[in-house]
Amino acid sequence: MLSTALTVLYADAALLVLDKPSGLLSVPGLGADKQDCLSARAQALYPDALITHRLDQATSGLMLMARGADANRKLSAAFASRSVGKRYLAVVEGILAAPDDEWGVIDLPISLDWPNRPRRIIDQQNGKPSVTRWRVLSHDEAKQTTRLALEPLTGRSHQLRVHLQALGHAIIGDTLYGRQPTSGPAGRMLLHAESLELQHPVSGEALRFVSDTPF
Repeated sequence: MLSTALTVLYADAALLVLDKPSGLLSVPGLGADKQDCLSARAQALYPDALITHRLDQATSGLMLMARGADANRKLSAAFASRSVGKRYLAVVEGILAAPDDEWGVIDLPISLDWPNRPRRIIDQQNGKPSVTRWRVLSHDEAKQTTRLALEPLTGRSHQLRVHLQALGHAIIGDTLYGRQPTSGPAGRMLLHAESLELQHPVSGEALRFVSDTPF
């Protein structure tokens, strides 16, 4: 069972930076058993807190919440204009060769797989433009896995998970897109929102936040 604690890395009158554990919803789901979530925990302490972006339930790491409507508009606009820098760390199935340049790019459009929702698919005709940068950090030959740094340049649902599946290297523990529908060796999907870079919505100060990867 998940702890009901809330890990607040930063708080001021305009924004919150929270560290979400894997297994916790970002926002409430359908049903009485899906009301515990990061946003509800935050709003219990900060009633003016509003969601600006989300992480999948199985993903851990950094999430921002705005405090008040004005900050929410500014932060939402920053995400929409891609001026928030996001970096994730993942461990994927198989040995993925490093790209010729330091960073590789996956540019594949994504759409909802309606008969199998909430799954997403690559859809060249109807999908929304979706771009991910990736870099190999290390290989584990014994486990046949690869550790990656990931930078989503767009913000589609399940983007990193679908793009890595399209490369043939699904994230370890991904029960929707992995080859084996089981949890990873840490009992979770091995995807973590590691860092965020943005301008403060009021002061304009450059901010950078980091969350240590727990796997």
